[in-house]
Amino acid sequence: MTTRVILNVIGSDRPGLTQALADAVLNADGNWLESHLSRLGGKFVGAVLVELDDGKLASLEQHVRKVDASGLQVAIAFAGDETERAAPGLSFELVGQDRPGIVREVTSVLAALGVNIEDFTSATEPSAHSGEQLFKASASLTLPAGTSADQVRDALEAISGEIMVDLDFGG
Repeated sequence: MTTRVILNVIGSDRPGLTQALADAVLNADGNWLESHLSRLGGKFVGAVLVELDDGKLASLEQHVRKVDASGLQVAIAFAGDETERAAPGLSFELVGQDRPGIVREVTSVLAALGVNIEDFTSATEPSAHSGEQLFKASASLTLPAGTSADQVRDALEAISGEIMVDLDFGG
């Protein structure tokens, strides 16, 4: 039997952190399945989905403690039962002048429609023209039965003027 766990990581960014995690996984005879790792707020943050034999969990914990001792905090959580994932029903990109509340407004609309966010990324950067901060986000969504992509588009477009963002829809 195999177990799937998620390694949640955070620490000061420096070369070799991903390798240290990969070493810990391999040394415990684990298989690195999926990951989201990045630099965020000057820190190295992320998550790694690992599969390993049930009897190897203690070994992984031991190898992770060595990584922990080098300044990268690693927490292990059991992964949930993954049912077959539905294909995302809609994706979008959003761009607007940065201000507090954009993510809350967008996610409130999605939650009210019962839409699941499969993937969400965001960043701020200076505008090429004005130098003011722009907020950019992209998301992949799974729509619940009975909700169409048009309904989601309409609901998001209804607030786009209010929160002063441009939306571009895909898939």
